[in-house]
Amino acid sequence: MSMPVIYLDNNATTRLDNRVLTAMLPYFTEQYANAGSSHLFGLTVKEAVETAQQQVADLINCRPAEIVFTSGATEAINLAIKGFASASRKHIVAITTEHKAVLDTCAHAEKEGFSVTYLRVDKKGLINLTELEAAITTDTLIVCVMLANNETGVLQPIAEIAEITHAKGALLLCDATQAIGKIPVDVNALGIDLMPFSAHKFYGPKGVGGLFVSSNIRKYLSPQIHGGGQQRNLRSGTLNVPGIVGMGMAAEVALADMDHDTIRISALRDTLETTLLKIEGSYVNGATENRLPNTTNICFPGINAEKLIISLQNIAVSSGSACSSVTTEPSPVLKAMGLNDADALASIRFSLGRFTTDEEIQTAIIKVTELVSRMRQPVV
Repeated sequence: MSMPVIYLDNNATTRLDNRVLTAMLPYFTEQYANAGSSHLFGLTVKEAVETAQQQVADLINCRPAEIVFTSGATEAINLAIKGFASASRKHIVAITTEHKAVLDTCAHAEKEGFSVTYLRVDKKGLINLTELEAAITTDTLIVCVMLANNETGVLQPIAEIAEITHAKGALLLCDATQAIGKIPVDVNALGIDLMPFSAHKFYGPKGVGGLFVSSNIRKYLSPQIHGGGQQRNLRSGTLNVPGIVGMGMAAEVALADMDHDTIRISALRDTLETTLLKIEGSYVNGATENRLPNTTNICFPGINAEKLIISLQNIAVSSGSACSSVTTEPSPVLKAMGLNDADALASIRFSLGRFTTDEEIQTAIIKVTELVSRMRQPVV
């Protein structure tokens, strides 16, 4: 009999919540009309899309019209950066610990004539606000700073960053993919201009996400996908109605359950972290004061993280971003925080979720502790 999976990789993706699945099912088989059709069948489906738009808007405190549906955060990031390619300003500021989707899109922008300044982080994973202010010039168009780091869970002081950015006349692109649904995210209070996100990070379906675009800059953003002119010409293509409905329900559930989930999940995370830190030499990567309630990234010096992950068998954890897990190179995020190659390659990310249980955490603690001890024993 196979062992049940203990899933502690929720920053890579989450399990679809049953409430979300229930909301989606009718739009595969019963309400299957095209949301762009003008007949009653189509208008009924369009109404469901608008409801989902409102649900997502409620989660991040924006207007429904400020939500552009995409296939996920990666597409949203590409739209947010490439969509300003014709702007007169040609400078971007980004952080070295941004997600690969941001860094690669910035690299593409450099090939198109933009210059990009990459700011360092300290050992806690935080940027220096004085360095940020100095980096923004009169030619700066966008400042890219993620709200929550996907590998360490570290939260950047976005409201302060927005104030500095706007004082220099630049726009703030804040990748909130890991934050939405886990912590309160208010785009107005934080001063965010552009914010990508994906449904599958907060118990919604894969293949759907969105971009918040502040209404005062929407007219300056150029579409990257052309065609039928859907979503007011900003992102053409037939809408993924089941996915959008699912994301809307996931947003509604996240908003209702957030306080409860945060208390329960953070307590489990703290139990896991506190106990694993009793392993000799182990330490947490990144700030522990301001971070996601579900995430801990722990270094176990002297072990190989990839071998540990394989040895854990039915316990799913990771050594970094899911988008970078195909390589055995040390995590660029951890390297940017000052870790040497050996410690970066000895680090494990544990990301808990809504369905994580206390029993699973206790099992994980026992198995990780045993394996680290065994892997550190000299080969006779």
